[in-house]
Amino acid sequence: MRAFFAVDLPDDLAPRIAEAQAAFEDADGLRFVDPEQTHITLKFVGEIGDSGDDDTDTDDTTPALDDVIAAGEQAVETADVDPFECAVAGFGVFPSLDYVSIVWAGVDAGSAELTALHEALETGTTALGVDPEDHDFTPHVTLARMNDARGKEVVQEAVRDCDPEIGRFEADTVRLVSSTLTSDGPEYETVASFGL
Repeated sequence: MRAFFAVDLPDDLAPRIAEAQAAFEDADGLRFVDPEQTHITLKFVGEIGDSGDDDTDTDDTTPALDDVIAAGEQAVETADVDPFECAVAGFGVFPSLDYVSIVWAGVDAGSAELTALHEALETGTTALGVDPEDHDFTPHVTLARMNDARGKEVVQEAVRDCDPEIGRFEADTVRLVSSTLTSDGPEYETVASFGL
C-alpha cells in the first residue's frame, strides 16, 4: 500500500478551504482537492508491505507495515511535541510561480511543531530504507494540482494578491494513512494514529 504520515484538518474547516479554493476557480487546468480530505503531509512513505506475509508485490527493500508504525510511534515520542494550535493562512505554489505544479495554503502558527514532527519522521523512516525528501519541508495544505499551464496567470495573480486567513485548529494527532489512487481521486484510510 502507498502511505504517508499526516495531521488532518478538522471537518469544520472544509467550508473555509472551499472558499479559499474559489480564488482559483477561473484557472483552467487545475484539479481541486476535496476540502473534506485536506491534511498536512508530514512525510510521504511510499509503498509499504503488509507485515508477516509473503506479498509478492513488494521486495526486500519495502518496509513492513509494523516497522513503519513503530517508526511513527518512536518519531512522535522523539519529537516531544504537545498538542498545538495551527493557523492555516496565505497561498503558495510548488515548485515556483514560473512553473506551477501544486497550489497550497500555508501554515503560520504551528509550523515549528510540524517541522519537528517531520524531522523525527524523516529520521525514523529513512532508517527503514524510505527515500529521504529531496527538498526542504514546507508545512502546507494542498488545495489543487495543476494539470496544464492554461490557468497559470490566474494562479499567479491570486497567490500574489490574496492572503486569506483560512482558520485555526488544534493538532493533537498524527496519522499513518493509506492512499489508494482511483479515477475519482485518492481514497484515504487511517492505518494508525499517534496522539501527541
